[in-house]
Amino acid sequence: MDLRWELLRPVMCVPYFPTLGPLHPEAISAELLAEVFAVAGTGEFLPHDKDRRWSDHKDEYVLVDAVVQDQARTLIPTATGRGILRVHLYGAREHRPEAEELAAKLAAGRDASKARVVWFQDAADPVAASTRVQLRTFDQDAPAVEGIEALGQQPEAIRTTFPEFAEKLAGEGFVFLHSRIDSVGPVLVAVQDERIVGAIGPMETMADPIGRRRLLPQYFGVLPEYRGLGLGRLLWRSAMHWGKGHGADYQLLQTAAGGASDRLCQSEGVADLGFVCTTSV
Repeated sequence: MDLRWELLRPVMCVPYFPTLGPLHPEAISAELLAEVFAVAGTGEFLPHDKDRRWSDHKDEYVLVDAVVQDQARTLIPTATGRGILRVHLYGAREHRPEAEELAAKLAAGRDASKARVVWFQDAADPVAASTRVQLRTFDQDAPAVEGIEALGQQPEAIRTTFPEFAEKLAGEGFVFLHSRIDSVGPVLVAVQDERIVGAIGPMETMADPIGRRRLLPQYFGVLPEYRGLGLGRLLWRSAMHWGKGHGADYQLLQTAAGGASDRLCQSEGVADLGFVCTTSV
């Protein structure tokens, strides 16, 4: 079906597009949504898609013919080559059962291994996985941070501890990052006791759909035994300094509601754009 922007926009309480993720509130538009639909199933990336740095093929795509819409709600399903089916619900929570039914039906028809419903609201959900979307602009100062340097600037003896660090934080994505370490931007690290104990990166920027420079999302973590020492805040502030120095206009962050990164970002005064909530079907 043809999705109507004038019906979707009033029920979009978080600036988030299927397959693209969170966006700057001023970047969402009917034209951008049309672009997302136009490349559905082609494997092509839009020029401003943050996932371009990780692959040469776009894995997730909109199931255009399965979109459901009226004035009260819009349901936009997506699928991936990895067997994940998502239905994005824009509208009141009362429409969740319909979204869940659609997700189950589409997953069964496509032999998807996982089916999920994603919806959006102003507060964290007490039972679903909730991710806060936050906006940090660079129209404010971002001072340099002492003690945090790029991995490539560390002595070789320190650099060789990164694989062990990555393995210990495999759940945070650092093993994947280590596998791409030579083809992405710098990774900033914290060093204690002659080894890497915290990291944030890669540090890269990309133009968004309206031409603003966006600091791309990073992997971010500190070893459990070194938490509580303020290293996470130093790493985050160092990343903001890097972004400011490299011409970024803003960064969008996604943090698990109530988690350490979430509390850190909130304490640093970033703007809250709402919550993305996910449940399995």
